[in-house]
Amino acid sequence: QDDADLVADLMTRSDLEGSDTHGIFRLKMYVGAVLAGKTSKTPNIHIERESGNTAVVHGDDGLGHLAMNFATKLAIKKAKENGMSWIGINHGNHAGPASLWAKMLLEHDMIGIYSAVAGVNHVAPWGGTDLLLGTNPIAFAVPGLEEPAIVLDMATTVSSAGKIQVKAQRGESMPEGWMIGNDGKPLTDSSRMKEGSVLPIGGPKGYGLALMIGLLAGTLNGAAFGKNVDAFTDPGKNAPNTGQFIAAISIEAFGDVEGFKRQVDDVIRSIKASPLMPRFEAIRLPGEQSHMRNLDRIANGIPIHDKLKAVLNGMVDDLKV
Repeated sequence: QDDADLVADLMTRSDLEGSDTHGIFRLKMYVGAVLAGKTSKTPNIHIERESGNTAVVHGDDGLGHLAMNFATKLAIKKAKENGMSWIGINHGNHAGPASLWAKMLLEHDMIGIYSAVAGVNHVAPWGGTDLLLGTNPIAFAVPGLEEPAIVLDMATTVSSAGKIQVKAQRGESMPEGWMIGNDGKPLTDSSRMKEGSVLPIGGPKGYGLALMIGLLAGTLNGAAFGKNVDAFTDPGKNAPNTGQFIAAISIEAFGDVEGFKRQVDDVIRSIKASPLMPRFEAIRLPGEQSHMRNLDRIANGIPIHDKLKAVLNGMVDDLKV
């Protein structure tokens, strides 16, 4: 029950911040993986290898939020003791939006960095056709003093897979440039996602970034990467062995905490004070829209699309709860 409560809280927190592709939307996938035996209901999450400021955490194929919660707490502890830390995870699972974990370090006066090997390969190497890479996200969180934290959360692809899946659920088409079909032509039908490749940001640059993240978050930890990725949504009993890492940097180890945060505020204010180009209403910083959406949803609630509501009600009937 404690595990269930924690995962529910973290999924709700994802929706509160507007990560609609990574909150309650994922519930059916998580439940399906548990029922298929690909996700353990009672994982033995433990440290597999450890040094002063590093560790490898074995998630035992449980729900990803549980392994990441364990790893993030360990990262905070080690960064307090050593100034910084890097915790790798193997046998993890999908754990919500990347920003969820990077932001957890902010309240400890730390900078957070999180990345993961996506649980499904949706991306071909630049110039190829085999789907050997994921959307491999990365997030950074840097605190301000009076200004909201700067939080960059991005896939290494033009669109996250979750956004395409949401559009498919709603029967909406994709903008041209999100995906390319196996015939080399733009793919805009979101229901045909399996018939093409999600495009990397910046062409070969995004492909290179996804590759390096895969090596750091997957291969380095003994987790799956490339052709070895076994999607947790696919049939079969093989666990996905998802790889992730969380890195924590103690600001105090580098100087005065308040002084650093004040300088971050200065950077934010100078950027937002820049004269605007035509057709722009404001300059926004990474994480600003999520912050405003969070305040709105705390006050007014989380909207649920009718198609998602139907899926959730169907689960209630199927599971008899």
